[in-house]
Amino acid sequence: MNVSTRPRTVQTTSDVVVIGAGFAGLTAARELSQRGHTVTVLEAKDRIGGRTWLEDRMGRPLELGGTWVHWIQPFVWAEMGRYGIKPVAGPEFTTGYRRVDGRIIKGGAEEILELMDEPNTRLLARSREVFPLPWEPLHNPVCTEIDSTILAQAIDDLDLEPEVRQLVRSFWALNFNGRLDEAAYTQALRWAAISNGDWKLMFEACATYKIDGGTRTLIEAIRADAEIDLHLNTPVTAVDQADGTATVTTADGTRFTASAVVLTLPLGALDSVKFTPVLSAPKAKAAQRGQAGRGAKLWIKVAGRQERFVAFAPAESPLNFVQAEYFDADTTTLVAFGPDATVVPIDDVTAAQAMLDQLVPGLEVLEVTGHNWVADEYAGETWPMHYAGHLTECFEDLQRPDGRMFLAGADYATGWGGFIDGAIESGLTAACRIQELLTQSQPAEAQLTA
Repeated sequence: MNVSTRPRTVQTTSDVVVIGAGFAGLTAARELSQRGHTVTVLEAKDRIGGRTWLEDRMGRPLELGGTWVHWIQPFVWAEMGRYGIKPVAGPEFTTGYRRVDGRIIKGGAEEILELMDEPNTRLLARSREVFPLPWEPLHNPVCTEIDSTILAQAIDDLDLEPEVRQLVRSFWALNFNGRLDEAAYTQALRWAAISNGDWKLMFEACATYKIDGGTRTLIEAIRADAEIDLHLNTPVTAVDQADGTATVTTADGTRFTASAVVLTLPLGALDSVKFTPVLSAPKAKAAQRGQAGRGAKLWIKVAGRQERFVAFAPAESPLNFVQAEYFDADTTTLVAFGPDATVVPIDDVTAAQAMLDQLVPGLEVLEVTGHNWVADEYAGETWPMHYAGHLTECFEDLQRPDGRMFLAGADYATGWGGFIDGAIESGLTAACRIQELLTQSQPAEAQLTA
């Protein structure tokens, strides 16, 4: 990134500056603009959408980032209803593959769910006890007692047969899109609690329904509904607060001043901005540590119209999960996930072939594509999944404003953290808090006429 060393004299003033044009940022911008506030949105990339990104690759539109939605996710479902956008169901799977002790076992897809049912039910049995109010994760003191528990240890404590233990570990490495040795057990419990304690419903919410027309359809509808001044290709380098105003400086030295700021950078990219005054200690700690979701999402096109399958490999495998997603006359497009982005090339057919051979035998890789979100300087992570201790050490403070700056995004969501739903929820929350701040800042006569 090229950063100017000499600030320009250009300065723009608005009521609110929103940093980031993903679902959180544009939701907040829409809400505030519709309340009569002037809103400037600064986006580092050449597109809107944040960590959702629908792009034509390998002959069809593919979601390179966030994808799935569900009716138990109230905020995204309401937004889809607001704009008349329908859900689209994914394929129903018939065949399941598992790699166990170096051999591949083929069976029915339901058999895999049945193997995981009893252990996952036990693993998540306390979810509603620990989180009786899922959208208030710190409501119950029990949460603080177990927040230091690592998910890998919680799985080990189930005392499972090795084959089942390996499958359950792979399932949760898929959900976290990362390693389990520092992953928070409470994060798994939160997802289960918000799914009414039903792990199968939770899994359905994670990977069954997509947005008709893709995520781009919804994000563009929100953008069209907002009266904003949008600047693309405009990375932010600094946020300074003094004397009741905030000044946001971009890479070319342009300054934007406002009464409030919505910052939607993920934790993995928060350290790319200089803050004056500095962030609170818990926010700085969270930014320095980042998130556990540091894996890979890969799209693979293979020869032939394949059966509708899912496949699990051990949690430590470069790709530990693959499913057949799109079926054409003579090709099939697969979506695959792995826990470590550093070992999954996004443009190497030979490497993809070698990784896929470890999950499903006999497939011929034709093309491969994806986006490395962990290496992306404006992301630094895939979907946000907490490390152990995050809830009790950092979460509450992350939801508090630092002066006139409010964090928003899936990283900071109260409910469905890690999903589009959580991003929208946090954007709405930030807008409400800023509305209150701006109303309190108005002279009494202005409030009467507002």
